[in-house]
Amino acid sequence: MCGIAGIYFPTSQQQPDADTLRQMNDSQLHRGPDAGDYFFAPGVGLAHRRLSIIDLDGSPQPMRTPDNSVCVVFNGEIYNFKELRTELQAKGYQFISQGDTETILHAWREWGVDCVHHLRGMFAIGIWDAKTQSLFLARDRLGVKPMFYSLLPGNEFIFGSELKVLKQHPKFDRTLRHTAIEDYFTFGYVPEPYTIYQHCFKLEPGYRMLLTPGMTSLPEPEQYWDIPTEWSKDVTSTEAQNELVTRFKEAVGIRMVADVPLGAFLSGGVDSSAVVAMMSQLQSEPVNTCAIGFDVPTFNETEFAQMVADRYHTNHSVQVVSQNDFELIDMLPSLYDEPYADSSAMPTYRVCQMARKKVTVALSGDGGDEVFAGYRRYNMHLHEDKVRNLLPLGLRKAIFTPLGKLYPKLDWAPKFLRAKTTFQSMAMDSVEGYHNSISILRADEREKLFSADFKQKLNGYNSLQVFRRYQKNTQALDPLKTVQYLDLKTYLVGDILTKVDRASMAHSLEVRVPFLDHKFIEWAFKLESSANLQNGVGKFSLKKLMEPHLPHDVLYRKKMGFSVPLADWFRGPLQQKLQDCVLSERMLSCGIFDPAQLKRLVKDHISGLKDNSASLWTLMMFDGFLRLE
Repeated sequence: MCGIAGIYFPTSQQQPDADTLRQMNDSQLHRGPDAGDYFFAPGVGLAHRRLSIIDLDGSPQPMRTPDNSVCVVFNGEIYNFKELRTELQAKGYQFISQGDTETILHAWREWGVDCVHHLRGMFAIGIWDAKTQSLFLARDRLGVKPMFYSLLPGNEFIFGSELKVLKQHPKFDRTLRHTAIEDYFTFGYVPEPYTIYQHCFKLEPGYRMLLTPGMTSLPEPEQYWDIPTEWSKDVTSTEAQNELVTRFKEAVGIRMVADVPLGAFLSGGVDSSAVVAMMSQLQSEPVNTCAIGFDVPTFNETEFAQMVADRYHTNHSVQVVSQNDFELIDMLPSLYDEPYADSSAMPTYRVCQMARKKVTVALSGDGGDEVFAGYRRYNMHLHEDKVRNLLPLGLRKAIFTPLGKLYPKLDWAPKFLRAKTTFQSMAMDSVEGYHNSISILRADEREKLFSADFKQKLNGYNSLQVFRRYQKNTQALDPLKTVQYLDLKTYLVGDILTKVDRASMAHSLEVRVPFLDHKFIEWAFKLESSANLQNGVGKFSLKKLMEPHLPHDVLYRKKMGFSVPLADWFRGPLQQKLQDCVLSERMLSCGIFDPAQLKRLVKDHISGLKDNSASLWTLMMFDGFLRLE
């Protein structure tokens, strides 16, 4: 795992400022403490920080051809590099290293922009081609590795692995993107392809971009891969479902190649436990496993992790942290560079910190919920959709809009309808309803939160447009597959993978994600929805086929999640900090919020009148971002 950075002048042969590029690269030292180097040519400069994983001494970056005609910087791992190496050698290419980076170098020479179709792995890549004076950028299919870019005044293009890299450039424009603020207070993160800054972007998962001489504006990134939106009935058969274990074990196995200590996170949930089970069957030595526990049973899953550790005799480590482990709060804004509101970033940081003491590479179970429909909200969404299908939209609006206003005096209603959010969602179409149900602050709450001046700047924009953009690709999908697709495009990338990348790289730890192997997803996402969600049980196919490999209590217990007790913190030890942040002069005078609503949210929560903890945490993290600007 590494960090990359670069500067490119498409309209001149100007030499990039070496000190600026070094400052950009130094800001990501944590991503690659083992080595760092640079490549300069007329019009371009590339930088790299290396965390050595494979071919520890033989694959320095930036890596170039002997004649300097092609140079690559690369963050990630190419798991099929040995097969590609053999294929490229047969075509006459000579290799001087044993790692995966040189495979990318020659793949570009052979296939150009289509080299990405031959790469199986997680990656963010920058390639300079001197013959065409072009710069090529690409990001892996699911977005495991990040890529940021911006076109600066003077037609100077910059890119890097983290936002902090770009922010080191003296010309970087810090003008905020108003629509990104609306998105943040909906999702808790800024979805791709945007960032919190108006003129800075994220290269989306499964996209590539070619910058060529003479360009004076950003080119449109090109999508080279997408999640399958059609499936074969062959995948509904019992034989095909049984194939799941074989395919998943293969996805795990190719991620176990490393020249450094390797292990796995073991939370005690289905996904991480499945990864550990497969790893244990693929190696003779005990697997190194790590788990974080809490000193409050409500949040503690360590007993279930221990069941799996005992079954497979893993080299298991557990660290129990206090439920009041909130000392990381002030560090989070600088870790994520833009507003980011997933409070589980704190225990994630701790488990990465712990794992790095034992290993340099860790496998995780991230992605299992999105691929196999594991989130409880999916079951709720399908219940709502059944009602939607019974009544036309106009009639639902007439019935459920006033019912939402009557909440909570509706004890007679079915359990799944006893929530204001649900009543609001029932008056919407399926995608809008899902958007409403996952929003941290719903549309009516954001309407109260934002100042009149800021709402005018939004000019009618609503974060629902993020989902609408992807909805057009889901026409062949059923309601469950549709929301899974939306989550894979938004929540997985913007929240889960962002959380893990920054938390792990802060400790120079590489995290690999077998569930997000693109070949595995191309097969697994074709399983019919009934195979994954049966009788309210999510991930049914995965759980059923893991029964021979994992304890029943691990597979079928209630999903717990990786959460922290925000509501209690804000009424107790963090009450003063909450007020200092949310009601700071920065927040009250920035022009984005209605000060009276900020005060109301704080007062109602502290008094116990309402649980506004999610909204208040989102505001606190935004204040942390403003504090660093």
